Amino acid sequence: MHVSAPYITRLDSQSNLTDLVIEQLGAQPARVVYAVQTTNDVEHLAWREVTAFDFLDQVHKVAKGLIASGIKPGDMVAVMSATSYPWAVIDQALWFAGAISVPIYETSSPSQIAHILTDSGAGQVFVAGSTPGRAVARALQTTEGLETVQQCELSEDGLDKLATAGVEISDDDLEAARTVATMDSTATVVYTSGTTGPPKGAKISHRNLAEGAVNIVPWAQDIVLNHPTPRLLMFLPLAHILARAVQYFALVSGIQIAHTSDTANVTTIMQAYKPTWLLVVPRVLEKAYTAVLARAEDATGLRKSLLTDAIDVAEQWSRARQAGQMPVGLRIKHALYDRVVYAKIRAVFGGQAKGAVSGASPLNEKLAHLFTGMGLEIFEGYGLTESTAPASVNVPGHVRLGSVGKLVPGMEAKLAPSGELLLRGVVVSPGYLSEAANADSYDDEGWFATGDLAEIDDDGFIFITGRSKDLLVTAGGKNVSPGPLEEVITTCPIVGHAVVVGENKPFVGVLISLDSEQLAQWAARRGKVGLTLEHARNDEDVHAEIQSYIDLANQSVSQAESVRKMVILPTELSQETGHVTPSEKLRRASVIKDFDGAMTELYG
Repeated sequence: MHVSAPYITRLDSQSNLTDLVIEQLGAQPARVVYAVQTTNDVEHLAWREVTAFDFLDQVHKVAKGLIASGIKPGDMVAVMSATSYPWAVIDQALWFAGAISVPIYETSSPSQIAHILTDSGAGQVFVAGSTPGRAVARALQTTEGLETVQQCELSEDGLDKLATAGVEISDDDLEAARTVATMDSTATVVYTSGTTGPPKGAKISHRNLAEGAVNIVPWAQDIVLNHPTPRLLMFLPLAHILARAVQYFALVSGIQIAHTSDTANVTTIMQAYKPTWLLVVPRVLEKAYTAVLARAEDATGLRKSLLTDAIDVAEQWSRARQAGQMPVGLRIKHALYDRVVYAKIRAVFGGQAKGAVSGASPLNEKLAHLFTGMGLEIFEGYGLTESTAPASVNVPGHVRLGSVGKLVPGMEAKLAPSGELLLRGVVVSPGYLSEAANADSYDDEGWFATGDLAEIDDDGFIFITGRSKDLLVTAGGKNVSPGPLEEVITTCPIVGHAVVVGENKPFVGVLISLDSEQLAQWAARRGKVGLTLEHARNDEDVHAEIQSYIDLANQSVSQAESVRKMVILPTELSQETGHVTPSEKLRRASVIKDFDGAMTELYG
């Protein structure tokens, strides 16, 4: 099976992504491109508006400061910061100075920082925050070869100091640096999550971002531009290629962005900022779903029945709409609940968003239908670091929930004999920094091996069925893809992560990591206040709750593929424990290795 989507637009190969920024922002200098939060008081939120003219002016000045500090075209410069407006400024300024940005997650450990700095050869690292600053300092102090790397402050004050330092750099000097790069030059090196080995630096070109923007945004315009003043609240880490790509796409397409790294209060901030569409990862929707379930469970009498029925009706309505068979009674009930229930749930996200793009990891189909039925239409997409994030996406008029949509314009896809998805086209990275890694992932015709197993239907919709490296082969010779099972099990409110295992074992089992916050709320509603993780491991009610979701997951597979037994782990899995990446991907092998006692409990 081979599918392709023709380009909408091609750009001059001798230009680069900054040319598109200058063209688009110069055409509308008064347009507000960013809203900068001016207070941390979530009860009295306010924003400072940044126009296209002011943003470009600041970028020019900071870029001159970078040049004055010794940065030359082609230099690698790392950035380690929470999602923020200064991140957006330094990103563009580095490109205007001709440099290559290298993002680092703000939660990275000194060893992870050292790996990225050493592998990329970055000579400077811009850092925001005291904790990341200490981690960078330790990496520089304890790693041979990094003694000369310069650590710089990334903040509003730090940007002002850079701008002041660059006053002697002429406009001609800046233009000379800005125009060195072409479409095929590397714009940023983004490191993979490292779920199966050391993170690899993927080279993302100016073409990947610029031509990606002019092809993808028109394709998805009914989602992202479906408002007179489109707005997006960016709360995903900008070290992730999905957030970075979308931020660039927004800048050159007329979408205003506000930033926050305050994930604890993100819904409060949404209610004040009122984004017109959402960019989320599945974990955000899973938490929102848990909150909806908790609200229904806490209710009593008629209100409890109403909320429970409203949840069921939302999913039924979405599935019926997709099937093209909408019963009259269902339509009437849905219209009623839309006014009295769903509108209140949408208000949690600010009330103006009609759609959400979900990416970065697989989304359970049930959740997609549920939120779509509540009036927040879910458009799941697919991509990897190596595809500059969006390679395919569902868009209005081309939606099939359960799939990751059709290819974005300028892309090709085909299936290898093994069922692995291969990609080629506008957003596919030209390769890694490591030539050895390139040999393993790219063939002579430029096809990139994604590592994901997929199916493509006759209409061109792509369905991801699992990861080839995660595929389990039981002792009985049965191939099992753990991903789909895990997606269903993790919709259980008290489950943080589910790790399906069974390689060369007599049956399929699952290791469960509980969510302590949700467990406490769940336990309180059942008169079990103070239930600890340790006691929950053997609590019959906890096991019954999780088993109901395991049973639901097992309905989609054969008996040989079904999960037969669970073991609840004694601790949560997180970035801090080293079992979850910053993009919320599981390090499966690490979990199995570190919890060998749980594996023994499963299999003896």
